[in-house]
Amino acid sequence: MSQPRDASTSPLGDPNHAIDLALFGALGDLALRKLFPALYHLDREGLMPESTRIMGLARQEHDETSFRQEVEAALLKRLKTDEQDKVSLKRFLGRLDYRQLDFTSAKGFETIKAWREGAPRPMVVYLSVGAKIYGDICHNLQASGSLDDETRVIVEKPIGADLVSSQQINDAIGAVFPESRIYRIDHYLGKETVQNLIALRFANPLFGTQWNQNHISHVEITVAEKVGIEGRWGYFDDAGQLRDMVQNHLLQLLCLIAMDPPSNLDADAIRDEKVKVLKALKPFTGDALGRDVVRGQYIAGTTDGQPVPGYLEEEDANIQSQTETFVAMKTEVSNWRWAGVPFYLRTGKRMPEKLSQIVIHFRQQPHYIFDPDQRGIAANKLIIRLQPEEGIALQVLTKDSGLHKGMRLRPGPLHLDFNSAFPKSRIPDAYERLLLEVMKGQQYLFVRRDEVEYAWRWCDQLIEGWQNRDTPPRRYPAGSWGPVASIAMITQDGRSWYEDY
Repeated sequence: MSQPRDASTSPLGDPNHAIDLALFGALGDLALRKLFPALYHLDREGLMPESTRIMGLARQEHDETSFRQEVEAALLKRLKTDEQDKVSLKRFLGRLDYRQLDFTSAKGFETIKAWREGAPRPMVVYLSVGAKIYGDICHNLQASGSLDDETRVIVEKPIGADLVSSQQINDAIGAVFPESRIYRIDHYLGKETVQNLIALRFANPLFGTQWNQNHISHVEITVAEKVGIEGRWGYFDDAGQLRDMVQNHLLQLLCLIAMDPPSNLDADAIRDEKVKVLKALKPFTGDALGRDVVRGQYIAGTTDGQPVPGYLEEEDANIQSQTETFVAMKTEVSNWRWAGVPFYLRTGKRMPEKLSQIVIHFRQQPHYIFDPDQRGIAANKLIIRLQPEEGIALQVLTKDSGLHKGMRLRPGPLHLDFNSAFPKSRIPDAYERLLLEVMKGQQYLFVRRDEVEYAWRWCDQLIEGWQNRDTPPRRYPAGSWGPVASIAMITQDGRSWYEDY
């Protein structure tokens, strides 16, 4: 059973990191499912200073007691049995306060100023709401006098639906907060394996010297979702899989794989290198749009042996919709390090498994001396798994054992499974790490404005190309790995998707 640490004695519970957290959208799905559990774990692990306070803000009518009861019910629903202890839960719930508030009206924001009156701690504003009202909230906070020169703001993706709308939203936030106090979240950047990717690349000469076009043949990034749209038709049909997943999650992973070594671990040093990758991404022009990009939309199929509806059969569906629920593509980073190395990206809903992983395929030896029929397996692979279970595996080749097999090769992994390697340690959720970094005032895990804009520029040219071609998405059965065309796309290069799950 994991034991909580005493917040008063933990050396990491630095009183200098104490904050007042104003959580807008405190009764929304993200807050109840992710944010409150993450905050509870930080408190339980002794990482939340004693004086830290949390105010929930939402439109619903609640008092302090009923709000705490709702948060408690959400926590008990999601926490494992050994993560629940009465002392930690009581202490955490005691930090909570609540105010009912119309976010788009200036009336009522003075309650935040009153809550903050005389507080020696900086305030963190978390906007767990739709991006369209980010500007309204920031303006109302400023107009009410609730802000000071230390206030930080956290905003969730997606920031806009294209470059223009993202600029408008960022302009509205930037009119109130300087870039140094804006924390744009992509929760994938908080995952333990993503952190280990930085260490793996830049702390190990074994990989650092091999990380280029001379030694890597191609890279795969797969983010597969087992679920459908989960009742979010209104949002998803306007967004689609490219805007919802590629523009942020997949491009951030691609940047971490492809970026050059930063000069140090400062936030801007890392983000400068990521921006260079985005600027070097090859656009899709001419025949490449039809050859190297596959759009898909799921039809009825089965998940875990149970029938599930197609996208156009979901509740509130527009049966004329051509929104993509699947995207696969081959792109390149046009620079000295990666010239000629294809990056294959794939993401979709209603896939057979929930899976996020990166596969680095190393080139074969220049001269092959083993059985000709095994030549296809004679290369190393580095598999970086983000979910469902985080871990890293290096696939190497050894001789198969036995007296009668000759010099037959056998692939096998050198495997680091975080759950097995650290059985007494709970792998923290991404939001725990991200919230802790905000408390510390560290920005290196957050997305800078120019990253957002360069990602949108690249995605906008792809969306425009789809609109000009007016080609409907290809159908694929729910529970499959997407349209057959996505397999053909990589097969035409003499390769295949890595599916040894």
